[in-house]
Amino acid sequence: MLCLLAAGKTTVLAASAFTLSWTHSVEKTRWEEDWRVTPAGLELVEARVKGSGAGMEPPADAVLKGGWWVYAPKLPARDRIMLAASGATPSGWTLCTAADCRELGASAGDAIEISACDGSSGSSK
Repeated sequence: MLCLLAAGKTTVLAASAFTLSWTHSVEKTRWEEDWRVTPAGLELVEARVKGSGAGMEPPADAVLKGGWWVYAPKLPARDRIMLAASGATPSGWTLCTAADCRELGASAGDAIEISACDGSSGSSK
């Protein structure tokens, strides 16, 4: 289960994996990350970026596939992902599960927290 906390409201999604995507604020280039919900927390499985520049250079082990730099980040699981919605970027984030997609942080507002849900209460970790 995946929990989204925004504006003091928790939304629970029945998902064990999701893709988080956005457009880079300076380069206007698409970025995508595939995440998995595990007992250890949120694990980043794969990242893709459609170009490079302005602090978004792909790592040395990235492979160019269909115009995307694709790589598998080697990072530990995270308890949560925090998204800060400044309203100064061209768009918010898109979070897609197998069931649907939703836009997050399209306008300025409080931070958005993504976390694995605590199975007993349905609230975020």
